[in-house]
Amino acid sequence: MTSAPDAANTADASDAANTATITHETHTLSAQGLSLGYGDHPVITGIDLDVLPGKVTGIIGANACGKSTLLKSMSRLLKPSTGSVLLDGRSVHSMPAKQLAQTLGLLPQSPIAPEGITVADLVGRGRHPHQGIMSRWSGVDDEAVAFALDTTGTAALADRSVDELSGGQRQRVWIAMALAQQTDILLLDEPTTYLDVAHQVEVLDLLTDLNKNSGITIAMVLHDLNLAARYCDQIVMIADGGVEAMGVPSEIFTEERVEKVFGLKSQIIPDPVSGTPLVLPIGRHRVLSA
Repeated sequence: MTSAPDAANTADASDAANTATITHETHTLSAQGLSLGYGDHPVITGIDLDVLPGKVTGIIGANACGKSTLLKSMSRLLKPSTGSVLLDGRSVHSMPAKQLAQTLGLLPQSPIAPEGITVADLVGRGRHPHQGIMSRWSGVDDEAVAFALDTTGTAALADRSVDELSGGQRQRVWIAMALAQQTDILLLDEPTTYLDVAHQVEVLDLLTDLNKNSGITIAMVLHDLNLAARYCDQIVMIADGGVEAMGVPSEIFTEERVEKVFGLKSQIIPDPVSGTPLVLPIGRHRVLSA
C-alpha cells in the first residue's frame, strides 16, 4: 500500500531538498493535423504546433476559441477526431497512462482538492505515477515532496488544510503537487485565473524560475496578453479553430492581429519594464488629463 507523507518526514527531508537541483530532460511535444470537438460541434480544426523544448509557451486567444480543449488533448484527456499529439514522436494516446504521467503533467483550470486534505498530503499525490500497486512510500518520495514545497515557498503550510488557504497560496500548492510529480513537461490551464495582480506575477515568476533553473518545459493558457508577452518565449495565438500565429512575442503581437483575434483596437508599445510588447486597449471612452 502507498502511504502519504507526514509532516515530520517532510520536514526531515527538507534539508536535502533545499540543496537539491532537479535537471529535467528535454522532450518534443507536438500536435499534427489535430482536430477536436464535442459531439458534432468542432472546436479545433487541423492544428499543427510544436511546444519548444525547455522553453515557456503561452497559448492565447479569445474566449471559447479552444485553448483549454487543445491543452486537454495534448495531455490525453481528450481524444482527437483526427490528427495526433506526439511526445518524442509517439502518440500520447498510445502510451501507458503511468508512463505518460512520469513525463508530462497537467494542472487544470480551477482544480478541486478533497475536503479537509492537508497541503503535504495533496502535494504527496503528485508521487502516484512513480509508485506501483505494492510499493511503499520511500525517502525518495519524501525528498520530492519536500523539494516541491520548498521550491514553491509552501513548506510552512505543510500541515495546513488546503481549504484554509488564500487563492495565491492554493495555486502555489497545486504547482507544488505538479512539481512533486517530477515531470519534464508541465501544462497549465489558466494558472493565474481568479488571482489578483500581485499573485498573478508571483505565480508566473515561480514558473519562470522553474523553467530557467531546471529546464522544465512549460506550456500554459493565459488570458492576460501583457503577462503572456512578458513571461513566454513562444506565443501560440488561437482563432477560428486554428493557429492564427506562432512565434516570439515581438513578432506575434501586432495591432492588426490583436484586433482580428480579440476584436480589440489597441496601441502596442515596448513595455518599459521588460521591453516586450505592451498592449494598450483603446476603448470608446477616454479620460483626458487636465
